[in-house]
Amino acid sequence: MRISQRLDPASWGQANGLSRNAATNGDSHSGARVHNTREILEKFCETLEQDLLKQFNNSYRKQNFDDMMECAKVLHDFNGGASVIAVFVNQHQFFIDRDQLIADEVTADGDVWEQLADPDADPPGVEPSLQSLVDEVRIVMQEESFIIRRAFPYYETVLIKFIQRVFQQSIQQRLEMVLEKADSISSLAFLRSLHASRSYIGALVEDLKTHGLTEHPEACSAQIALSLDQQLEELFVPYMMGNSYIDREKKSLEELYNSLLFKYNIYHSRRKKAPSGFMASLAQQGNQLIASAKDAYLERIDSTDLTPTQKAMMLRVAGVRDSDKNKNEIEVSESDGVVSIANAKRMLTWLAEGVRRTLELGSQSETPKDVNILLNLLITSMGHTYVETSLDAALEKATSQETSKTVPDMTYIQNMRPAITITSIMERFITVVLIRLAEPNTTVRRSMEAQSKMGIDAIEKKASGVVKSTIDVIVNYVTRTLAQQKKGDFLPRDDLMGIESLETATCKSICDFLARGTALVEQTVDGQNLEVFSSELALAVQRLVFEHFKKFKVNPTGGLMVTKDIAKYVATLKVWPLTKEVETAVELLTEIGYLFIIGPDALRERSRNLASGPTLAGGAARKLSKADFKTFIQNREDARSVGVQSVLAGL
Repeated sequence: MRISQRLDPASWGQANGLSRNAATNGDSHSGARVHNTREILEKFCETLEQDLLKQFNNSYRKQNFDDMMECAKVLHDFNGGASVIAVFVNQHQFFIDRDQLIADEVTADGDVWEQLADPDADPPGVEPSLQSLVDEVRIVMQEESFIIRRAFPYYETVLIKFIQRVFQQSIQQRLEMVLEKADSISSLAFLRSLHASRSYIGALVEDLKTHGLTEHPEACSAQIALSLDQQLEELFVPYMMGNSYIDREKKSLEELYNSLLFKYNIYHSRRKKAPSGFMASLAQQGNQLIASAKDAYLERIDSTDLTPTQKAMMLRVAGVRDSDKNKNEIEVSESDGVVSIANAKRMLTWLAEGVRRTLELGSQSETPKDVNILLNLLITSMGHTYVETSLDAALEKATSQETSKTVPDMTYIQNMRPAITITSIMERFITVVLIRLAEPNTTVRRSMEAQSKMGIDAIEKKASGVVKSTIDVIVNYVTRTLAQQKKGDFLPRDDLMGIESLETATCKSICDFLARGTALVEQTVDGQNLEVFSSELALAVQRLVFEHFKKFKVNPTGGLMVTKDIAKYVATLKVWPLTKEVETAVELLTEIGYLFIIGPDALRERSRNLASGPTLAGGAARKLSKADFKTFIQNREDARSVGVQSVLAGL
């Protein structure tokens, strides 16, 4: 061809086989056809290439690798080897067979798709037809690597082309069909299929890299490993671009959470709210979240793009029948409005599955941003909508009973225990899982820590509000009950009452109520929190009882009754875990009882150990003050006797 270009330049510069200069080849007739050496040579080249390719194919069928190698070498020198590579790859029996099967629909067992869409069921794994293809690819790649290494001098180039064809044609087409089918089932089915497919194909790539292919039994060369990784990544790029994946993950979890909390949100949206004032403003944000979550569920259920399987799943999780046409009029019970640890565990299990997918599907650089999105969802759904709503309801119930004239119903405290447990589990999950995953990005991690602290603090403040209101409920009831004590209760006639019945009805009523109330509180609050609660309540009750006995005249038998009542009060309060300071203040009540039953000499002895200031000033008192001592003594029936008067005069 080079000689032809030198000796016959006209044939290389002519168009359509006609000479532009007839004189060149000795023909004077302009436009006459001449020998076109270029055309002849190109036809020869084509014939030569086709003969070599045919020989290569024949040798391939006979497994004559030496002959294949010779053909490949000549064709590589001849035109770079593109044609022989194309023939080897395109006419491979694997692709011919797979082209016939690729049109087959994705038809898995119906139960498998149901399981894939069920958030409470374990994911069934990779779709069978895709699994079969990947398994076959593993075998074919290993077998063909052996042939490629013996049949091509530039075997890495051929293997890379073969890998590209396998991934970009066979695997990609089947993957798209599987994911399209999964998407028609539900958003969760799509996410699970995407994850299972990525994991299974990823395992194939790692296996091929380890197996070595053309380098077997050594591991793959860096170039082949890079090609395999690149093909794997390109398969899933359409599903992972930008925020497309994490947005799907978040939407799926939101649908599950809104379904699970649907009846709970309906119950609390219908609950009678505090009419006005501080409580109404405090709960306003929670009410808006409830309404938003409920409306999101109703809107999604009525959506035309919702698949039948997903709709059935959402209705099942919500505990609602499809026949309930008006979802706003669904009947709910008290149990629907109570927080459940089991529900919280389901929510965290679903989230954990999503976190795992995010880790295995997303890139490491994007992980902190992705888990931050999931943290926001968790704090909103579990923290604000679920736990805080429960505490708002308890706080409203407590506040409404602060001025009640009947015995308070304190069962609302029982609902706090699961709320506190859920908060503890949620905080642990955030700290141990989500924030740790964000550690590579300091800015995101700090932001997540701040969000978590704000969310937990908000819950703790509401829990503290319930506890404080509970103290007010108890103290107010004790105050009202003490006010019902009759003036003559401690002035009985000696012949009408036995020593065993000296305890008054007021004391018994209060102590029984305190025992019931604190038993409920102990089921909810523990540790140092319980000690703080008990100490604050005990100190408040101690002060009420202390002031109470200043109001009554007491005769000798009544003194025994006072002693009996005080002993009952003290015994009831000392059952609780108290600080030493408060315990001392409670024991001080015992002194009051003695003041009504001991004689003048004993009174004089006790008067020598009195405090100079007020008894109740500055927190828990350790000693009686002179003023309080005098007040109690003056309430004795024998206060005007010479002995008692001499004690008073000596103060």
